[in-house]
Amino acid sequence: MKKVILATTLAGAMMIASGSVALAAGDLGEFGNNCAYGLTEGTKKFTDCSVQEMIGDKRYCFSKQSAKEAFMEDPEGNVAKAEAFYNDNQ
Repeated sequence: MKKVILATTLAGAMMIASGSVALAAGDLGEFGNNCAYGLTEGTKKFTDCSVQEMIGDKRYCFSKQSAKEAFMEDPEGNVAKAEAFYNDNQ
């Protein structure tokens, strides 16, 4: 019984650690995991990407649900605005 619990605990810790590394490296979303809507407003705000949307083959992260909803009112126009701000402010 103790071996099963230990193995499960270790497996969980490894999954959490690998997810943290991927998130820290910015592998999850576009714009280095900054809020895509915030970028359209001229601000960089790093997110954990828990609120996200796939547009085409790209994942966009948002700081909160209302930011995602506002962004999705004009996704193509907002992607262009976000890209322009992000590229100019690297």
